[in-house]
Amino acid sequence: MTRKNTVWIAIVVAAVSAVVVTFLLLRVHRLRLLSLRQVVIEGAVMRKDPDANWQLPIAGVVITATVDGASAATQSEASGYFRLVLQRKVLSSAPVLVTFRSASYQPFDLNIQTKRLQVPNQLYIVRMDPISTKKSAPGPKAPATTISNVRVRYTINSRTATSIGSAVRTFQVVNKGNVPCQHQSPCSPDGKWKASSASVTLDAGADNYFSNVRASCIAGPCPFTRIDARGFTHGGRTITASALNWSDTATFLLEAEVYHTQITSNVRELYPVIFGSTLNFTLPPTAEGVSLEAEINGAPMVFPLGPDLNLSWATCSVETSSDQEKTMVYRCGLKPAYKF
Repeated sequence: MTRKNTVWIAIVVAAVSAVVVTFLLLRVHRLRLLSLRQVVIEGAVMRKDPDANWQLPIAGVVITATVDGASAATQSEASGYFRLVLQRKVLSSAPVLVTFRSASYQPFDLNIQTKRLQVPNQLYIVRMDPISTKKSAPGPKAPATTISNVRVRYTINSRTATSIGSAVRTFQVVNKGNVPCQHQSPCSPDGKWKASSASVTLDAGADNYFSNVRASCIAGPCPFTRIDARGFTHGGRTITASALNWSDTATFLLEAEVYHTQITSNVRELYPVIFGSTLNFTLPPTAEGVSLEAEINGAPMVFPLGPDLNLSWATCSVETSSDQEKTMVYRCGLKPAYKF
């Protein structure tokens, strides 16, 4: 290869490399522009209070974000969580205006600068001031109804098993020993002797099952037999024991313990945690028949929550936590004219 050809090849390689680098830079720049045009805002809304225990989540807050003519809206969940995805129509340095509106809280506006939006996984915690109730005119005020000694009552259903006895069954495998197999199945494991097989099946009945199943040879030339345990190793409602015999007639014994299964309901109670005018409690996902027991002005009463979480003296909500146990998180806020 001549010196001239080498120079031309180097020039071509450099030009191709420059084109590739330029293409990649333009693609990265385009992706960056697209990411800047998509604004993701997430966080939580809670009650403003100097005591962290009283900074309770606020559900149902209407949240609206606007920028450059684009807008998106959502509502906060029971945990206070919210997430907005806003698509910008143009790319500019204008801040995003996020408004938070609720009938029970003072309006709150949040201006988010473009530089903050470029920070990944940025979380926005919004604390809203409750609206204080003012009297329109002085006059007699009815005493608030007192809610006291609140307890949560629920039921956990579990399946229990009780031993109700045992099952015993014998069976024979009839055969004559020392008869050549001559490739007529069944044969002995080494294929030398003619064999016979037999089996027995047991049914434990509805809502019952067998456990600790054992099978053994108890009479006859047991060394020349083999038991197939595949039909009873794991127990169950029905079990089957099979045996192969390549000598004279042998007798086998099948034994098992019988268990009865039933659903047992266990009633449990717990005391909720009360902060201000809100009570909080958690329950396992298998809890059923949730109700609140409380004293209303000293009189004991029971209040079933039901699937709609209806309660005469409080407004309740429930959400499923993100943990592996899927815990149910309940929050109940007192209605006006009630106090703890």
